[in-house]
Parts: sequence; structure tokens; C-alpha cells
Amino acid sequence: MRPSRPVFVVILAISAVVAAQPRELRWAGDSEGGAPFVEADPSRPDRVVGFDVEVASLLARSLDRVPRFVNITFTSIDQSIARGDADIGLSGIEDTPARRATLAATIPYYRFREVLSVRDGDEGRFRTLSDLRGKRVGTLGGTIAYEILLGAEREYGLRAVSYEDDVHPYSDLIIGRVDAVLLDNVLAERRRQTIAGFTVQPQSVAIGHYVGVLAPSNAPLRDSLNETLRGAMRDGSLERILRAWGVWNDDQPALYARLLAGDQVPAVVVDDTGLETAASLGVLSQWDAAHRYLPSLVRASLVTLVLSCLAMALAVGLGTLIALGRVYGARPVGLVLTAYVEIIRGTPILLQLFVLYYGIAAAVRLPAFVAALLGLALNYAAYESEIYRAALQAVSVGQLEAARTLGLTERQVLTLVRGPQAFRLALAPMTNDFVAMLKDSSLVSVLTVLELTKQTQIFATNLGSWVVPGLLCAALYLAMSLPLSALARRLERRWKAPAA
Repeated sequence: MRPSRPVFVVILAISAVVAAQPRELRWAGDSEGGAPFVEADPSRPDRVVGFDVEVASLLARSLDRVPRFVNITFTSIDQSIARGDADIGLSGIEDTPARRATLAATIPYYRFREVLSVRDGDEGRFRTLSDLRGKRVGTLGGTIAYEILLGAEREYGLRAVSYEDDVHPYSDLIIGRVDAVLLDNVLAERRRQTIAGFTVQPQSVAIGHYVGVLAPSNAPLRDSLNETLRGAMRDGSLERILRAWGVWNDDQPALYARLLAGDQVPAVVVDDTGLETAASLGVLSQWDAAHRYLPSLVRASLVTLVLSCLAMALAVGLGTLIALGRVYGARPVGLVLTAYVEIIRGTPILLQLFVLYYGIAAAVRLPAFVAALLGLALNYAAYESEIYRAALQAVSVGQLEAARTLGLTERQVLTLVRGPQAFRLALAPMTNDFVAMLKDSSLVSVLTVLELTKQTQIFATNLGSWVVPGLLCAALYLAMSLPLSALARRLERRWKAPAA
């Protein structure tokens, strides 16, 4: 059946409007702490600004398209580009062999230097990585700087500390949680404008470049964008953008001259030792890279297991006290404990971790592991207390009255009658909570604790794929959680068996 004339006209009109709409260049970036690459405009938080924002606009104009920003977590940009969530990723993305092997990377449009930042007064002591033996050095996970520090751990015995953002490494440097920070000069100079008390060493540890990344199938688009970038280097458009954002320096003309001459630019140029990992991951097979990273994954899984066990033990103890206080305590005690439970359950665990580690740092400077342990324990104690309270109240009143009639004291009623039955009822949900804690422990990476999920994320970012790292991570989590579940089921069967 053919559509009527009015309907046909409407369809034609809609088609014409759609065809008249300009095409978009979807570009991915992370506006959370992404200055000066991509950040929310302070005057208009609904839009983003930064030199990568202007580079994206430059590229879009060359294609007669309209730029559209797609906010994606920085560590997920590569994977999102590969699956087609955006056309290009631009957010201070470093050129690495892994990205060249797995994605269609543009030519470099900015050269940066990896530099050490140290507290004022330490600039004479800590000039190079070799001066930092036995010291803690902070950086961003999944970056060239992190790979450099992993090599320096083996070479010099320093300790790499991984952060989720580029603000807290420098604030922790000032208060003494780390002894140095290794990041690119753009971030170091940016933070020095807002955080006083540290010095950026003039010599570079390594030289790298920022690039845009596209899906491998978008190689023709990448080639077109490369020509746009070369043209912007020739006519000074790129220089004007970078000068406007205060990041232009003498390193850029030499880079542009090489690119315009048709020379190849290496992804990473290392000025210090212990940096072979960053250069070699891109040429290793996934399984060879997995073999190299497996020991670090196993160590991270041990951190996860130890942290979860200690936190769960503390949560069980605190939860038991809270439950007893609410069941047996006076009314004021019950109100205080109820308020604690509701506050903890009503606020995100991430917020609680940040408060413990960063919020009270001026008064109490907790080590990262201790803050993570307390954060998980205090959070889960609230949930455990509800399990135990419900289990205690599930024991029949008749049994309690019978025990009291036999002359048992309230303590004896609790320890000999009510407690054992309540524990049996609580065992299954307790097991579920412990398995949940094994997974929730991944959140403590925001406090620089390098647990299993964070180490896997770093591995996947450097390798350029989540397939093998994800399988290894899942296998290690299952290896930790399945034996516990089996033990809990065995105890349940044993306690349910009739007495001989």
C-alpha cells in the first residue's frame, strides 16, 4: 500500500531536514581533572574547554563537521574508540608502541617531557630516579611514567605509587606521603600554579608525544586528519592554540620540522634507565605480555585478599558490637548506633574513603593501606550489623524464655542459645558480603593501594586490549572467592546435619 500524498510530503520534508544537518566529529575525552587538555568551563559547566577541545574543533572544521564531545573515563578511551563510541580520542593521550599496534594513531601534535617534581629543599638530593632508592614516587597509572617507574623499581629499588588523578600526587608530595612525582611537564607546570611547595627538576627523564587515536578501521580518516595537523603546523594554527593555553615551548618547533620533513618520530625517547617495558609491550604478543605481567597481578591479588580478610574480620567484630548495642543497649545508645548505620549506608563508600585518606589528612595522616582497611571495615560493619541484628531477632522468643526459666543469665542466653543460632542464620549473608568485599576492594585504588583490578587496568591500558588481562583478573578473583563459598556451604551442611 503506497503512502498518501500528505504523508509522503512529510517524509520528504523530514528527510530534507536530516540531510541538511551538518555531520558530527565525535571526539572522546575526560573532563574530570583533565586540565589543560579538557576541562569543564568554570563559567559554563555544561561545556568543555582546553587545548585539546580547540584541536578537535580544528580537525572538525577541516572535514566540514561539527565537533561533539563524548565524555569517557581516561583509562577507557582506547577501548571506547576501538568499539566505535567516538571517532577520535583527544585528551592528552600518549603515543606508545601499544597504541600504534592496536589503534590508528595520528601524527604527534605535541612533544612533552617526563619530569621529576620534588619538595622544595629536596631539589639538590633528588635529581634523577637513581637518587630515589627506597623512596616512594607517585604518578598516574597506565601512563608512560608509570611504566618508567616499574623499570626503576627493578633497577633502583624505589616504589611506584599509582594515582587515579594528577592532583593528589602533588598534594601528597607536599605533606610527605610520597618523595617525588614523575609526570609530564604540562601537568607539573599546571599544578605548580595552584599548589605551592614543590620544584620541577629541569632535566627530563623521557620524551613523549600526544596523539589522537582512532579505530583501526578509520585509517583513511586518520590520514586525512594527519594532513590537517601538518597544515596547522605550517600556518601556525597549532602554535596559536598552544600559546593561548600557555603550553607552547621550544620543544615544539623541532617536532614540527621533523614531521613536515616526512621523518618518523619514535613514540618514546628515554633519557634514563629501566624503561624497556614501555617500549617493548607494543611488540610482545598478548600472551607474552601476560607472562610478563602475571607476577604483578598475583602480588596485587594478594593485596586484595589480605586487605579483604583483615577488613572483613574488623567489620564482623564492629558489626557484632553494633548489633548487640541496638538489641540490648539503652535507647540513647541505640539511637547513636542507628544513626551511624544510616549515615554509612546512605553515603557512597568512595566518599568515605576520600574523607579518611584526604579529608582528614591535615589532622591525621593515615597510610594508604590503613585508610583502605578502615574505610572498608567501617562501611561493611554497618551492613553486617543489620544481618546480625535480624538474625538475633529471628530466634524465637519461646526459646529465650525457656532458657531464662532454666536459670540462665542474659549473658548465658546470648552465648549458649541466641548467639549460636543467630550465627548459623547469618552465615550465608556473611559469605556473600565477603565475596562482595573482594570486589569492592577495587575501589581502594583511589587511595593509591595497587590492588588486582587497578593492576589489571594498567596492564590492559599498556597492552591495548582487555581480553587477556580481563581473563586473568577474572580467574584470580574466582580463585579467591570460590574456595570461600565452598567452605561456607560445607559449614552450613555440617550444622544442618542431625546430631548423632
